[in-house]
Amino acid sequence: MKCGYVALIGKPNVGKSTLLNTILGEKIAIVTEKPQTTRNKIIGIKNTPQAQIIFVDTPGIHQPKHKLGQFMVRQSYEAIDMVDVVVFMVEPKPPEDIELAIIERLRKVKKPVILVINKIDMVSKPNLLPIIDLYKDLFPFTEIIPLSALKADGLDILIRGLIKLLPEGQKLYPDEMLTDQAERFMVAEFIREKIIKHTKQEVPYAVAVEVESWQETENLIRIKANIYVEREGQKIIIIGKNGERLKRIATEARVEIENFLGTKIFLEVWVKVRKNWRQKDILLKSLGY
Repeated sequence: MKCGYVALIGKPNVGKSTLLNTILGEKIAIVTEKPQTTRNKIIGIKNTPQAQIIFVDTPGIHQPKHKLGQFMVRQSYEAIDMVDVVVFMVEPKPPEDIELAIIERLRKVKKPVILVINKIDMVSKPNLLPIIDLYKDLFPFTEIIPLSALKADGLDILIRGLIKLLPEGQKLYPDEMLTDQAERFMVAEFIREKIIKHTKQEVPYAVAVEVESWQETENLIRIKANIYVEREGQKIIIIGKNGERLKRIATEARVEIENFLGTKIFLEVWVKVRKNWRQKDILLKSLGY
């Protein structure tokens, strides 16, 4: 039996969370079209007859503009140090400054690094081969695997490659366990995902969600959540005309949460202003960052 940790790293929006969800066959990481959606390390557990692969999904590595961004980037680089294998995900195009910076960080790592070129469904094979050659010249990757996380193309090759590299050992988690994330964390993430989906510009990045109360009965869970923003104008945008946008956010989030928890829920959401929370250590810590 093999068992070990695998970090998924890369710049924002390369498909790390999509890859994790597709491998697990369940949604445990929120996914949107906007970059920098993932803010915390998220663990997802894949069991095969030969191995237990413990994936660590990480925030996209970028140039941070505030303390929240610094926390996110720190989470990603810490994950590199704690795992057995690193999966560096990129898009099928020449490396830019962020990719080159990540590669420089990987030079300090004495562990296997697999390069995954994602989104190959968006590029022709003749255009893909030069990209592979470019990365080959930049770093001695253990393996280079082109795949499409969205279409589940090439995932079996990645799984086989990871199993070969993992250390021998017994399983660390029960077979039925998909993630170690607390239910409250997942509920807050589902609400945040719907806010990101229905808002634009700066609003998605100025939002945090906190589950304030959680009351369980035999057939129903009552959840009260606070949505924090930095300015009054952002609060007005999220609420929308006559409260319609907030109602839509809450309704869509409730469906996702019910699917995740497997029970009916009553969801109550409130929007509150916490000025410049992304720059304040005490507020960041209280929100789990």
